Amino acid sequence: MNWDKDAIFKALADPTRRLMLDELSERNELTLYELTVRLIMKHELSISRQAIAKHLAALEEAGLVMTEKKGKYRVIIFNNEPLKHLLEGWVE
Repeated sequence: MNWDKDAIFKALADPTRRLMLDELSERNELTLYELTVRLIMKHELSISRQAIAKHLAALEEAGLVMTEKKGKYRVIIFNNEPLKHLLEGWVE
């Protein structure tokens, strides 16, 4: 797959999105509610689920997360393939 490097760097530029990726990398998949609770409780962020959803859109556009419907919940899944691809040319 051909990932947009600019979209990846743009997504990684925001500290909140990096925290979101940290949380997803620990658990691999979380619901929006679980992610919101972890960001508020663990990192003491003052952020709404709507704001997190906007950040998720940027992460999804960069290919860093995918969403999947599981029952009545939408699950957010971390995808590290774009990061591996991004570093291939520099770190080998």
